[in-house]
Amino acid sequence: METKVMVIGEVVPCMLMVLMEVCTIGLTILASTVLSKGLSPFVFVVYTNALSSIFLLPYNSFIGRRNKRDDLIPQFLLLGFVGVTMAQNLAFVGLSYSSPIVACGMGNLIPSISFILAALCRRTNVDLKNSSTRAKLIGTLISIIGAVSLTLYRGPVIKDSSAHLRLAPQLFVFLSNNEHWVVGCILFATASLTFSVWNILQVGTLEKCPDVMTVASSYSLFGTVQSALLALIIERDPNAWRLQFDMGLLVIVSTAVFASLIKSHVHMWCIQRKGQFYVTMFRPLGVPIASTFGCIFFAETFHYGSMMSAAITGIGYYTMMWGQMREDESRRGKVDLVEERTPLLQEEDQV
Repeated sequence: METKVMVIGEVVPCMLMVLMEVCTIGLTILASTVLSKGLSPFVFVVYTNALSSIFLLPYNSFIGRRNKRDDLIPQFLLLGFVGVTMAQNLAFVGLSYSSPIVACGMGNLIPSISFILAALCRRTNVDLKNSSTRAKLIGTLISIIGAVSLTLYRGPVIKDSSAHLRLAPQLFVFLSNNEHWVVGCILFATASLTFSVWNILQVGTLEKCPDVMTVASSYSLFGTVQSALLALIIERDPNAWRLQFDMGLLVIVSTAVFASLIKSHVHMWCIQRKGQFYVTMFRPLGVPIASTFGCIFFAETFHYGSMMSAAITGIGYYTMMWGQMREDESRRGKVDLVEERTPLLQEEDQV
């Protein structure tokens, strides 16, 4: 019985999180493939979020509520604009110009950018005497160095030594056919900045509406409408909106189902059992997974420098998160100490 409990408590969450990262990289490679074959990234964002909104509607308690809180609507609109219309469009346009390894590397910048924004807005105390603050500063510096290196240095190409694997790049695309590497990296970095702002805004919204699925469903719906308006302005050719029963449709449906139903529920289940930092610890795992795919199947278009630079951002990510965990532990320790002292002070007052 104890063995089963240990398996459910330790092994299953770990396996699920690794599987989520593998699926995320796999879908990113598929998205890169369909974008390289001509599917508009703006149309891709509209269709995937439209499907996600439909899948999430049963979880939305806000739309069916008679007494709606009007103060939440502007926040849902803002979350949809920042998290969907801006961030996702920037990310997928960046993917259409670069490769999934850039998505992994630049995604690791999000905690560091959030820390910089919090420091600039004076929402966090930057105390250089504190070891956790120093760790976060070092992690931020490492992540930025990795991101700059990823943008400017690609290094030599990994040559394909296995002749039987050379068919893979013909079926799937790792490096965009419409390559503009620096532009793609800059767009991904800007998307990470936007996601950081979105995370900060989301915290304030969840304080007013603690139902996570309602928030996700609402901002996805508003974001879809806003993205559709943007896409209609940019993509005026009706042919760009036509879908056929091909890989493009499969990737759109798979991405919507995975993001809205599977990944979100797995993440919530793991957070409930292992804590808030458990899920975030697996994010840099995308770098070795993407590198493995790149080395085995896409060696002719995959570069050593890109792989090493993305790994550097992962090191910065873990250093940053280690400092954040240390800071949270020290805060909890102070709270526990105050709670232990409070009854003693109350007894002294009574005496």
